[in-house]
Amino acid sequence: MRIYLILSIILGVDISALLYETHELSIGYSEITLLHSHFSAVQFLVNLSLHIFGNNNFALRVPMIMLHVGSVILMFILSGNYLKKKSDRLWLIGIFVLLPGVMSAAIVVNNAGFVIFGLLLYLILYNKNIIFKYLLLPILLVCGQSFMLLFLGLFIYAIRIKDKKFAIFNLLLFVLSFYMYRFNVGGLPKGHFLDTLAVYSAIFTPFVFIYIFYVLYRRYITSKTDIVWYLASTAFIVSLILSFRQKLQLEMFAPYLIVALPLAGATFFSSYRVRLPQFRKRYNILFIITFIFLLLNAQAVVFNKYLYLFIKNPKENFAYNMQIANNLAIKLKILNINCVNANDYKMQARLKFYDVNYCPNVYLTKFRHKDSRKVTISYISKPVYIRYVTRLHN
Repeated sequence: MRIYLILSIILGVDISALLYETHELSIGYSEITLLHSHFSAVQFLVNLSLHIFGNNNFALRVPMIMLHVGSVILMFILSGNYLKKKSDRLWLIGIFVLLPGVMSAAIVVNNAGFVIFGLLLYLILYNKNIIFKYLLLPILLVCGQSFMLLFLGLFIYAIRIKDKKFAIFNLLLFVLSFYMYRFNVGGLPKGHFLDTLAVYSAIFTPFVFIYIFYVLYRRYITSKTDIVWYLASTAFIVSLILSFRQKLQLEMFAPYLIVALPLAGATFFSSYRVRLPQFRKRYNILFIITFIFLLLNAQAVVFNKYLYLFIKNPKENFAYNMQIANNLAIKLKILNINCVNANDYKMQARLKFYDVNYCPNVYLTKFRHKDSRKVTISYISKPVYIRYVTRLHN
């Protein structure tokens, strides 16, 4: 009972931080693009939320938070297959919710949050019933192209366990997914390999990423592989191969490594407990440093606006592109301005979400003109965005 109380507290703190962030972030251009691009499950869920609650930050982000909460619960359940002690599972959940990639997927509208949820759900149901083993896969097929790697990983795994029917089934789904979503694997060599590793390190933090890579390699050489290992390894290897030719959107690949966290937890705690207490110091130091680093990173994400106090150029703040628009729309409406020409198609699209439309004779510019009205967006008493609204009369 105490374990579930602690899990509830973790979830409560996590949800509170995410809800706080819904008021701190504006809609980003990439999010607008997703909402108006090809159909996906995330697009459907978010548009449904917007239809019910209206165009606002809460309605935009609450579907992602709900998927995240579901993923936390599913991760706790899945980790039970790898970690015997429930206290170990709680430490794993603590690391899971603090991972930069997981925090991003929980608040930013993209496909990663749904992919994490879908993968965890499938992995839990895989051994429950043969109906779920097959039935859930066609459903995931229509949810987006990110599950293409699931079919590829399951195909390779089915060959490994000599399940011919399952292998053929997943091969057909992979080919169909490849055809439906026109996944691009072309291009000339451009050398994004190191960039890909750097982004992976940012998603997981360097310590966690290196350890997950180590665990995948170690389980390979010791032949301790299972379905989770095959999914994670397949996605990771494919991403590295493709990175030699093109810059990748790792939101499609990273969830497969994230769901491998129970493997990393099992390896860590197993190595930790087979040693006598006097020989566990190195593991204690590694775990403490990693956890502190994750906590500091989480605080930087949640309280990112305070970073403006320490940087000269506001655009250097990693969250800058997810701010400004909502506050700008509010300031414009206070000035009774309901339409502008932003001279920036990205900002124009973002303002439209907040019901500030386009009109050709009201300009939003960096330069002051006669009769211009100044609009300043400040965070922590520091101006981060200054524009002038000029109305031209015909």
